[in-house]
Amino acid sequence: MKGLKPTLLALFVAGAPPAAMAEIQMLDDSAMGNITGQAGVTIELETRLNIDRFIYTDEGSLEVNDIFIGGANRTDMFSEMNLNLNGQATDRLDNIRINIDIAQDGDAIINLLPITFNAVDFRMTTGAWNLTGTGGSTTVLDNFNMDMLIGSGTIRIDTATDKLNFKTDIAIDDLDFDVPFLAIGIQDFQLTGAEYDLSAPQPLDLFARVELDIYKAPNSAGVDSLAVDLRDFNADIRIGGVLVGGTSIGSVALDNLAITDTSMLIYGH
Repeated sequence: MKGLKPTLLALFVAGAPPAAMAEIQMLDDSAMGNITGQAGVTIELETRLNIDRFIYTDEGSLEVNDIFIGGANRTDMFSEMNLNLNGQATDRLDNIRINIDIAQDGDAIINLLPITFNAVDFRMTTGAWNLTGTGGSTTVLDNFNMDMLIGSGTIRIDTATDKLNFKTDIAIDDLDFDVPFLAIGIQDFQLTGAEYDLSAPQPLDLFARVELDIYKAPNSAGVDSLAVDLRDFNADIRIGGVLVGGTSIGSVALDNLAITDTSMLIYGH
């Protein structure tokens, strides 16, 4: 009714027949609550993202070149299971359903789920990560390529605590990158759930659970800062090859890596 003049509203009411007026009833807040908010919003997402260059500037700059985010375009993730875990092979980030709801207590709940009973395949690649400034330029990272599966994700903004809680289930099938200024390369990095067994692989053990709380908190000087608490991370990590000067010096495995009691504050200086 915003913007509707009272005189015009009165004319409408005056012109309504008595029978119609008899059916008009005022709704209290409880009745309005039964009408609104019964269903949230669902978004089905399909996308592909390319960025030529991302630049963060302080006094010098960090440049990340040739960024691609999309689908992995393959169906042989975690080939030891001999299963197609992610459905179709495309270069689009797809098979994503986003459900958005507002709970009765005011909490915002965003659930990210697959549309079909498959995991969401995800690929991110970049070119050179360069530090640049008046002293020159250094490539700190290059040839970054990551193929992973996402089982689900939930974001909840809690009105009682003013915290954003984020949970996700992920499994990295292949991660490769070079660190040119140290002559180091990482090949065939994998991350799975801590119970995943390569000799007897089970799909339900594949994913590592990650849970974070993100909120505002004071730093040591009493200044509001971005606080991040890692609440849950338990995984197995395997690195197929560690290269130094282009030559492999062997492989690395971390069994049942658990990171606990980890908090950080982020603020400017």
